[in-house]
Amino acid sequence: MTTQPLLKELLTDPRVSKDPNQHWPAWINGDISPEWPLFTWVAVRNMFTAYGTDHKRLRSLVAKAFTARRTAALRPRIEALTADLLDGLTATAPGETVDLRERYAYPIPIQVICELFGVTDPDLREGLRDCVDSIFHTSADPAEVTATYARIYELLGALVAAKRTAPGDDMTSVLISAREEDGSRLSEQELLDTLLLVISAGHETTVNLLDNAVHALLTHPDQLALVRSGAASWDDVIEETLRHRSPVASLPLRYATEDIETSAGITLRKGDAILAAYAAAGRDPELHGADPDRFDVTRAVKDHLAFGHGVHFCLGAPLARLEAAIALPALFDRFPRLRLVAGEGELRPVESFISNGHRALPALLHG
Repeated sequence: MTTQPLLKELLTDPRVSKDPNQHWPAWINGDISPEWPLFTWVAVRNMFTAYGTDHKRLRSLVAKAFTARRTAALRPRIEALTADLLDGLTATAPGETVDLRERYAYPIPIQVICELFGVTDPDLREGLRDCVDSIFHTSADPAEVTATYARIYELLGALVAAKRTAPGDDMTSVLISAREEDGSRLSEQELLDTLLLVISAGHETTVNLLDNAVHALLTHPDQLALVRSGAASWDDVIEETLRHRSPVASLPLRYATEDIETSAGITLRKGDAILAAYAAAGRDPELHGADPDRFDVTRAVKDHLAFGHGVHFCLGAPLARLEAAIALPALFDRFPRLRLVAGEGELRPVESFISNGHRALPALLHG
């Protein structure tokens, strides 16, 4: 099991890189096939796979989309989206089952991130969503992997072409401007891959956060009662959900740039690939005591690494927290008799060791 101190140590060690082109022999030697399910995760050229000065350069461009002011300015839009979705759900007939992942957890994050980056075409938005689902599908067969890789760049290329023709007040236009005003700052491939990163990571993780929080509260009515009574806050719910069931379970890949002797007595050899196990770190008994698997909103220590740590800490973390802080209380206020239809053993996880959520979250809104 990955302990949180060990993971923090590796996430901040300058001898650990995310750039396979410099530091992963198997990639450099051509041993990794494009049909490998994780190929896209390694092949992209953006801040996710960058190291050192390249990472600083790419992150500084994306950071403009996630400033505190820009994030706070999204609150009214998130509130409006949430209200519209709840209004639609209110029309559900008594006894009719609703998939809360599909009808509630999914629409809010993908709408917000697409509006932030100027993806206004519904067909393009749906196509991007399908591709992102496939990228997170780590059991995909070779045909799906190669088809998704080609399709995602077709869609992103169409987005960039449209914004070059008609720039807007959005971050895609800002990134294109940075590319064309000073080509050394952002290559065409980095532009496409940066869009892929922020649009995919910008919604998939928040979908899982909402999904897992709703599931946790509905399967732990005593914890929901604490929130409703004011004994615990919605911030407590969000942080405990992030700890208890990290939206990203494991994240590929990092690479040792030289031999590393860790404090845990584990030796990593130069070129070794490293998988960061965030979900495991959230259940670390050394930090969370004898009951790390228990969902407890009153837990004194809710430390987690759900958004990463160090220089690669997720830029969108404040936005994800804001979306959850709006969407969760609104759902439970509107539907106080909300309950799950399926039992714990009946819910199926998404087919991924990266994305950590449910395929569906069937519920009755009216009890």
